[in-house]
Amino acid sequence: VDPIGLFLIRPQDGEVTVGGNITFTAKVAGESLLKKPSVKWFKGKWMDLGSKVGQHLQLHDSYDRNNKVYTFEMEIIEANMTFAGGYRCEVSTKDKFDSSNFNLTVNGKMNSCHLLCSCLLFFSPLYGGEFNFSSLLKKRGEAKCESQSDVDVWEILRKAPPSEYEKIAFQYGITDLRGMLKRLKRIKKEEKKSTAFLKKLDPAYQVDKGQKIKLMVEVANPDADVKWLKNGQEIQVSGRYIFEAVGNKRILTINHCSLADDAAYECVVGEEKSFTELFVKEPPILITHPLEDQMVMVGERVEFECEVSEEGATVKWEKDGIELTREETFKYRFKKDGKKQYLIINESTKEDSGHYTVKTNGGVSVAELIVQEKKLEVYQSIADLTVKARDQAVFKCEVSDENVKGIWLKNGKEVVPDERIKISHIGRIHKLTIEDVTPDDEADYSFIPQGFAYNLSAKLQFLEPPKIHLDCLGQSPDTIVVVAGNKLRLDVPISGDPTPTVIWQKVNKLLFESEGRVRVEMHEDHCVFIIEGAEKEDEGVYRVIVKNPVGEDKADITVKVIDVPDPPEAPKISNIGEDYCTVQWQPPKYDGGQPVLGYILERKKKKSYRWMRLNFDLLKELTYEAKRMIEGVVYEMRIYAVNSIGMSRPSPASQPFMPIAPPSEPTHFTVEDVSDNTVTLKWRPPERIGAGGLDGYIVEYCKDGSTEWIPALPGLTERTSALIKDLVTGDKLHFRIKAINLAGESGAAIIKEPVTVQEILQRPKIWLPRHLRQTLVKKVGETINIVIPFQGKPRPKIIWMKDGQTLDSKDVGIRNSNTDTILFIRKAELHHSGAYEITLQIENMTDKVAITIQIIDKPGPPQNIKLVDVWGFNAALEWTPPQDDGNAQILGYTVQKADKKAMEWYTVFDHYRRTNCVVSDLIMGNEYFFRVFSENLCGLSETAATTKNPAYIQKTDLSNSLKVFLHRIEFSILLSAKSGCVHSTPCGVRNQYPHWITMMMNSD
Repeated sequence: VDPIGLFLIRPQDGEVTVGGNITFTAKVAGESLLKKPSVKWFKGKWMDLGSKVGQHLQLHDSYDRNNKVYTFEMEIIEANMTFAGGYRCEVSTKDKFDSSNFNLTVNGKMNSCHLLCSCLLFFSPLYGGEFNFSSLLKKRGEAKCESQSDVDVWEILRKAPPSEYEKIAFQYGITDLRGMLKRLKRIKKEEKKSTAFLKKLDPAYQVDKGQKIKLMVEVANPDADVKWLKNGQEIQVSGRYIFEAVGNKRILTINHCSLADDAAYECVVGEEKSFTELFVKEPPILITHPLEDQMVMVGERVEFECEVSEEGATVKWEKDGIELTREETFKYRFKKDGKKQYLIINESTKEDSGHYTVKTNGGVSVAELIVQEKKLEVYQSIADLTVKARDQAVFKCEVSDENVKGIWLKNGKEVVPDERIKISHIGRIHKLTIEDVTPDDEADYSFIPQGFAYNLSAKLQFLEPPKIHLDCLGQSPDTIVVVAGNKLRLDVPISGDPTPTVIWQKVNKLLFESEGRVRVEMHEDHCVFIIEGAEKEDEGVYRVIVKNPVGEDKADITVKVIDVPDPPEAPKISNIGEDYCTVQWQPPKYDGGQPVLGYILERKKKKSYRWMRLNFDLLKELTYEAKRMIEGVVYEMRIYAVNSIGMSRPSPASQPFMPIAPPSEPTHFTVEDVSDNTVTLKWRPPERIGAGGLDGYIVEYCKDGSTEWIPALPGLTERTSALIKDLVTGDKLHFRIKAINLAGESGAAIIKEPVTVQEILQRPKIWLPRHLRQTLVKKVGETINIVIPFQGKPRPKIIWMKDGQTLDSKDVGIRNSNTDTILFIRKAELHHSGAYEITLQIENMTDKVAITIQIIDKPGPPQNIKLVDVWGFNAALEWTPPQDDGNAQILGYTVQKADKKAMEWYTVFDHYRRTNCVVSDLIMGNEYFFRVFSENLCGLSETAATTKNPAYIQKTDLSNSLKVFLHRIEFSILLSAKSGCVHSTPCGVRNQYPHWITMMMNSD
């Protein structure tokens, strides 16, 4: 199952014989997909197999509804050799894309001629002519490994003749030559002049695998929208694909290019397109294990083997500069096994001798093959010799051919005869004689017959005192460094004849253990010192002593155990601000035996378990300013120390801390009042308080001319005003205030000028609120609370009067302060109405102000209601105003009627201002009662005036005459009416039948 891509099961590599069938299967999870995904099958990189379905290729798909899995199959029928190669399956959805590469191997009986013909038929349409066999067999010089980073493969292919295409493909790692040539052919076509593009994409680009590339066009319209397509599919923005628009330029950036990015790209503006091809170059193939020289007899099997850096890489084999191919006799056989490449010669001949070369696009390896015609017999080989000082050493061998010559070698170098060293050849016997043997003569001696693959070797051992041979691979010869936890195995070669005795000791303590964590193993020619899981306690000087009868040798070996550093102590947090803090720490007590390279800092929220790394480059200093924290959130910090071995365990977490900032200074800091021994200050809260909140304020004062600030209040105050007491009259004082929270003190707000502690005489002045400058109207039962601010120093005398009389404090409540006076009446009554006067007095200075209060109540009912007349469908009523108007103007009346039978009241008029009215639309034959309510600001009267007798509406005939009469026509109102105003003249008409009224002006 693929945990990242779309595939549940990817197509796997397959193998089939010629004429056989094979099916490749891909499965895609459909649980998270809204619709069926789109799947395409390709051969190589660009051949879409969807158009090749037929006799030899079938594509199938199915859907498992139970498991929600899509299955896609590609079936190859009656395969032939041309079907072999690389294939690719691409699956795409609306916002996802995935692909999988796989290979098909077709096995069949084809000789080299058939294979070469297949290659010819395959490539000849691309080359445009006959296949150039000479280009495959021409000699080549020594290959040189050159940098190809600046080589434009597209340009080389464009200029090269078809006969050189295969060579170029091999040299630059082109795996899909045929597809690339098709793309090259498409590039060569001339494009029409574009109106949408000022500058189109180049015909082709190339980039190294893993690198970044930018594709850029310039459009004519800077506001134009563009689309980027890859192989015909629109590219979506992701971490690898980035779109940029800079003026007229449109840029597509592809990060970390892979082989999947080797494709055709298009930039689309409206109906116009700009095409390009991108070639992703793979890194050169390197030879990691070279060829080795071989010497065989005629008829024996030869196998050259090398190892390259990539599996299945393409290599070329040459013999003496001529490329090797599979001939009809299958003389040469080429084999690939993973990263290993083989050249096999089944039956070697004398002509096969020579230099064999294997070449990749990134390296060359050469080996020599020697094939001998006959075998040389050795009757007596040379034997090892052990000699003492000044003795003679004689090496002798006998071979079957007395005419065979040879050379003697000492440690691989030819021996040159001199007065002490003699070389002789008598018949079949060859001798090397060394007189007066010295320690320098101890070596490996060899006799090599000329023309034969023989090497007769022996060793001359000089009897010598014991010796320790230490080789620490270029390090200090007496110091061994081991990483803690690793195994230290120190092989100490020793020499001496007879075999010496070995003794190991550490600080005068002998080590005899042959088992355990620290042990010693003894061998004939060396001893082994082993430490399993090295620890710091294993550090020290170890001495090895070797003894034999000839002498003694010893060596001291210093073992140094290095480890990751110890964890540092918990870091300390200081200089905490709004979103930053300073972290400080100390180096670890033990650096692990290696210098500390730097530190890694992490932080987390206190209630979280996820640590976040703050730096990617090692911190060299012991302090760090951490930023971009959230104010008010509690954090913890921890630190790692890093040396060349690795990273230490984390330090303990720091004390939890909260990034907060002190508040800003208080605002509007002023002096409100001054007396002979007190000063009253007031201010407003700071503009910025922050997550730390506000604990309070600290108020300080300083005498003029002094620099000592004295707290004016004990501790902090949470109020925004303060009364500073017990001051000395006449002192000039400076005042300042600071806001305090968890983060500390804010800046100080200071009163610029000094304040003199002395009472200031101020004339009394009453500041009457605007709403009290008019009559204050209240209803009976409402609460009256009048606050009247004033000023004056010293505190003035306050006198309340009502209607010229002293106000009774039992009936109303009066409360006075230094800055205002309050009149309070819990429940207003009618008798509370009147004119109130407030007087302020300071010595001979006074100020007065008057307030009028009007208490109102609901009015009484109207009086003397009577039924004046009844005619037709109408009834005329009259009444007089109520005796009690509720201490407020009568605003109108509400007239209601009720049928005598039902006695349900209905309003006829409301807010009616006159004291008479005519009720119309009454029903004949019914009797009606009428009642009238009076109304003022408090509302309707509690009771109504009701007519004593009902009005009976008589049934009359149509012969009734029309009677018209006017009521109080007020011509003076009409004469004084302003232009544009509405004036009404009331009149009444008695008639129970429909009638007409004509109004005339100026007798017209």
